[in-house]
Amino acid sequence: MEVNDALVDKLAHLARLSFDGQEKEGIKQDLQKMITFVEKLNELDLENVEPLIHMSPEVNVLRNDEIRGSVSREEALKNAPETDGEFFLVPKVIKR
Repeated sequence: MEVNDALVDKLAHLARLSFDGQEKEGIKQDLQKMITFVEKLNELDLENVEPLIHMSPEVNVLRNDEIRGSVSREEALKNAPETDGEFFLVPKVIKR
């Protein structure tokens, strides 16, 4: 696959980027190197290679969900700088 100005312009448009002439040449060279590398992978014999799904044979070990005690509303609000007795009161940060 050949990387030309039209391809770089199309990719730049899709990515909402803009390049000057010197940057575009650098991008073209970098893209060509990447494509050459990926095309080199096509030369490998992968006939008996299983697809890799996970990097290790380990399976995620997750803890069981357990209902545990929680802090009461009174305890949670005890150290709050300001409350209305039911909720935390915080300074307004969005102005209209």
